[in-house]
Amino acid sequence: MRVLLAPDTFGTTLGATQVAAAMAEGWAAGAPHDVVRQLPLSNGGPGFLDVLERTVGGTTVATTVSDPLGREVPAAVLLAEDGGRRTAWVEAAQASGLHLLAADERDPRVTSTWGVGQLLATALAEGAERIVVGVGGGSTNDAGAGLLAALGAGPASALARGGLALGDAPADALAGLPDVLERLRGVELVLATDELTPLLGLAGTSAVESPRKGATAADAQALEGALGHFTALLTRSLPRVPVDLLTGAPRRLDREPGAGAAGGLGLALLALGAQQRGAVAEVLRLTGFDVAAAGSDLVVTATDRLDWTSLRGSVVSGVAEAATASARPVVVVAGEMLVGRRETMTTGFAGCYAVAEQPHEVEAMLAEPVETLRARTARVARTWSPGR
Repeated sequence: MRVLLAPDTFGTTLGATQVAAAMAEGWAAGAPHDVVRQLPLSNGGPGFLDVLERTVGGTTVATTVSDPLGREVPAAVLLAEDGGRRTAWVEAAQASGLHLLAADERDPRVTSTWGVGQLLATALAEGAERIVVGVGGGSTNDAGAGLLAALGAGPASALARGGLALGDAPADALAGLPDVLERLRGVELVLATDELTPLLGLAGTSAVESPRKGATAADAQALEGALGHFTALLTRSLPRVPVDLLTGAPRRLDREPGAGAAGGLGLALLALGAQQRGAVAEVLRLTGFDVAAAGSDLVVTATDRLDWTSLRGSVVSGVAEAATASARPVVVVAGEMLVGRRETMTTGFAGCYAVAEQPHEVEAMLAEPVETLRARTARVARTWSPGR
């Protein structure tokens, strides 16, 4: 049997490439006669560049950027031809990722996206005609103000001190924004995300996402107010307000799909003229998933937690949807299963298997992620492989 392993990361524990390797070892142990191909995937978060570099090739430009707290960290931009255009892929998490911070450093009131702006500046310096920014796994809640500052839209003292400080940003804090837009003229900018969280409101990024990054309930309320002030300032600073092509009415960028992605990083990119595209769909296209799935008998994907949020806009749901084109069955191996069989069947999974099937097994999985994933995959292989 021909098996395609197309996993996501296991949170911050294992990257997608590591997950695929562990699953390949497990499948070989459970069904050594099968032909296995590894195709690690990404949703635009940590590991985005690693996944693309395996298939896109191109040139990796190494650089140094600021992490969310202003410390220097190594990063890179991937450059290659795509559709006849010199394209740069940027992984925002290399500069703003939650994994860059210790547990006691996580505070979205003060973390900044300045380093993401430095990555965009690197892509521009390399002559990119198209820049695709994968976002996800971030630690910030600054609406991309730090990114704008790094590109020259305004002073770091007003824009790069984290989300909370934006509540005090002066009226002229984005005086350089028109110059930044001119610098980007002729460059196609893509916001690659499947996260459609709005910027503001009860379902907005401060209310929903900031607590996962270390914010208290009071912090979230304060960040909401600060981002509201910054949004009004940004709107007034744009030389041209985008217009809805159907109605002719001014568009509210803060209400656009993806504006709240990565703590509002999406808002800044949309203000710079970015178009939102699904990160999973972009990765599936670039990695040639359709061809790989069509040449397989079974597709196996994986994620650390299969919950309600995984049923749409995720790597595993994207794999399930894309595999329907070739009528290939898809099974998923999850660290934890938090939804029932009825819900997973509607997504298109032919089978779902948890590494930690009981609460007490979670600790063992976290302690030995590779070994437990390998063992579970071997059992799945014995279930699905028909033998020689």
